Amino acid sequence: MATAQNHLLERLPRKDRQSLLAQCESVNLVLSDVLCESGTAFRHVYFPTEGFISLVAIVDGSSGVEVGMVGSEGMLGAQMALGVSTAPWHALVQGPGAAWRIPTAVFKRQLAAAPSLLRVMNRYLYVLMTQQANAAACLRFHLIGPRLARWLLMSQDRAHSSSFHLTHEFLAYVLGMRRVGITSAASALQRGGLITYHRGDLTVLDRSGLEQMACTCYASDRAAYARWLG
Repeated sequence: MATAQNHLLERLPRKDRQSLLAQCESVNLVLSDVLCESGTAFRHVYFPTEGFISLVAIVDGSSGVEVGMVGSEGMLGAQMALGVSTAPWHALVQGPGAAWRIPTAVFKRQLAAAPSLLRVMNRYLYVLMTQQANAAACLRFHLIGPRLARWLLMSQDRAHSSSFHLTHEFLAYVLGMRRVGITSAASALQRGGLITYHRGDLTVLDRSGLEQMACTCYASDRAAYARWLG
């Protein structure tokens, strides 16, 4: 049996983890693919192992703003713990890579058979609630520079790499900003020696400096995850 390479799955007892993985298939998350649409029932639950996913809230036909991010620390479809299979947000692949995927009907049976899985999902749901509350407050009260630094740290954590591909258009989309604001903030980080950015290729040069630049939401999110999921 392959290792899970996903923190939530690794927290399950060995027997329950193996039973779940036996029902999963390994898939590749393709950049910019939409895994589910807000208000629609989703067909699969995803446990990323390398790739990562943006959770985007769309209101009144807007282009949307990111309210969460899922990588190997989490899962897409945690609301299944509540008996709900409708997606509350637009889920967009932000970083390509591998994931475990399981049909929702099969996952429901696994939930019924493994109380440990439900316990882990309930804790993760609480962490998501905390992170999304922080995201809402962050959007209202924090400046774009610290918000961008936070977002880059979150992406680096999930990409498991200091380098990844981004465009100003995508950053503006997920951060709910105009492109000119993103360009100005990214240029300031580059002048400060924290990142390099050229034609969509971004590299974090000074992580500790980026952490000092980031708003307090980054440390708060990490603390919530560590407290409830270790």
